[in-house]
Amino acid sequence: MSLHLIVGGARSGKSRHAENLAAASELPVHVIVTAEALDEEMAARIRRHQADRPAGWQVTESPRGLAATLRATAAEGRCVVVDCLTLWLANLLEGAEGLAPGLGAEELSLFRVERDAFLAVLPELPGKVILVANEVGLGLVPESPLGRLFRDEAGRLNQAVAARAGQVVFVAAGLPLVLKDEY
Repeated sequence: MSLHLIVGGARSGKSRHAENLAAASELPVHVIVTAEALDEEMAARIRRHQADRPAGWQVTESPRGLAATLRATAAEGRCVVVDCLTLWLANLLEGAEGLAPGLGAEELSLFRVERDAFLAVLPELPGKVILVANEVGLGLVPESPLGRLFRDEAGRLNQAVAARAGQVVFVAAGLPLVLKDEY
């Protein structure tokens, strides 16, 4: 198994770098997308990503249940790209905006179950797996409790995935900077 994490800011070139790695693998590619077209702006973003992807790549939508989707999709002789973990995290935290400050474990149990299942499956996955995530911790402290929760959990998720990955790349201005390379 080969696990890669690509992190960076918005429009930094993360997805393009992931697609280039996948194409260079010369393996059949399966893309797992986590975005949901909940409004026209997001639908336009999704269409742009679809147009950028090479023809012939299989695509599965998985806004939640990522561990199960990875288990069903990853295989020897296949490259799987997950784009992106940050949107998946946002999907899992959907509805948390109504929670009071000092969020309890009960309210976030679905999120924790999903996250823990995802982290547990990573070392078991066969083939090449490329995960894309946003680095959201370089900006201002969010004003709302949900915003701070999201930022904190995104940072924790990126750290946990990076610890399991053999390669971690930070992309800025379209340029990849290798942070970790055990391959």
